[in-house]
Amino acid sequence: MRCDIQGGGDTDWDYRWYKNSQLFSPFNTKPEHRISPVYRSNSDSYTCEGVKGNKLSKTSEAVKLTVSDQPQPVLSISPQWLNPGDLVTLSCEVDKTSTGWRFSWYRTVPYRAGLPSLSDKSYSLQPISDNVTSEDSYTLIPAGATPTGGYVCRAGRGDPVYHTLYSQPQFLWSGDLQPSVSLTVNPNRTQHFTSMSLSLSCEEKGNSTGWRLKRYTETAWPSQCPSTWRSVTESTCTITSLDTWYSGVFWCESGSGEYSNAVNITVNDGDVILESPVHPVTEGDSVTLTCTFRYQETNPNPKTDFYKDGILIKNETTGEMTIPTVSKSDEGFYKCKSGEGESPESWVTVRVSPVVSPGSSTSVLVGVVVGLVVAGVLLVILLVLLWRYQNRKGSCFNRIFWPPQPQRTNQDPQQDQGYVRSCPALPMHINMYLSE
Repeated sequence: MRCDIQGGGDTDWDYRWYKNSQLFSPFNTKPEHRISPVYRSNSDSYTCEGVKGNKLSKTSEAVKLTVSDQPQPVLSISPQWLNPGDLVTLSCEVDKTSTGWRFSWYRTVPYRAGLPSLSDKSYSLQPISDNVTSEDSYTLIPAGATPTGGYVCRAGRGDPVYHTLYSQPQFLWSGDLQPSVSLTVNPNRTQHFTSMSLSLSCEEKGNSTGWRLKRYTETAWPSQCPSTWRSVTESTCTITSLDTWYSGVFWCESGSGEYSNAVNITVNDGDVILESPVHPVTEGDSVTLTCTFRYQETNPNPKTDFYKDGILIKNETTGEMTIPTVSKSDEGFYKCKSGEGESPESWVTVRVSPVVSPGSSTSVLVGVVVGLVVAGVLLVILLVLLWRYQNRKGSCFNRIFWPPQPQRTNQDPQQDQGYVRSCPALPMHINMYLSE
């Protein structure tokens, strides 16, 4: 804060500072008063006046100083459940009344000393962009490993830079099974009745170790299994009596920052739930949805209506609806309704069947053609060699046995021997045949 004395010059003045009319700085030779760092307790009305010998200036008009808490941005992720090839957008929102912010983006990793970390040390933060962006959004382009996991943002402005707090982490999940570990649910469904039991476990594959079960709910940030859950190990949790507040997203997380598939668990205190696939299904699969009742024995086969995205699609008397060949158009929110009540909605994810791309098909075709050409050339060479060999073999027979030669008594025996040896050497089985 600066105290300017109008018409009095800037020299030989001393300055007094008041907070809410109470003198707190009686003697200051400089016209500025600096508060650093500033706290909420510094919020108040401030005035100043000048003193020059026996001369006293008028008291300034009051200036109201308001100090708010260090702002915390809000991060959102869209979409929050990953589909193959999706572009994922992170959005970071600070107080809408303030401008000039620049944004930094982070991915959560297991806590490591020396890295920037969240206040509760639940995660450390690793920058995902070398450059601070002026835009309040950032697009993730999935490449290679699936970018599932936690994300955080922070904003800053001014020089020197004043930073906001880190945002609370938000998570990008995938329902697809992962090669390192899978989250299994028992009973194997996404909806469950209150007062029933539920077991969740991380099933490790290969040499992967150190997995912990995590959960995220609307009222609590990511945490491990509470001690009240009768946790068997860090990677297995058993809830003996479910309540609605257990609803949330569950996944397994390793010490190196890997993530398993995630499962969205809904606990219903009503009398009807919908049993649907826990994991995404593939086009062409057969899918059965079952309407289950808390008191099934009182009405084993009630008339049931099935809905997709809020629209009635089928009436059944068996409590089950089967889609014999599921397609991408069947993806959506499903629920069931009967005289016993109505179930919550569950999302059914359908994955497109993998197809061979035109590039891959062309490569395969080229490989087949090249292989056939090479095989044809080798076959021609082999036939030519056999033909030449047969001709040379026939010439040798004629020279040795045909036509019959009269006995020449004056012929040098060495010449006869040389005459026979002029034939090319024959394979062993041919020599044996001739000797016979």
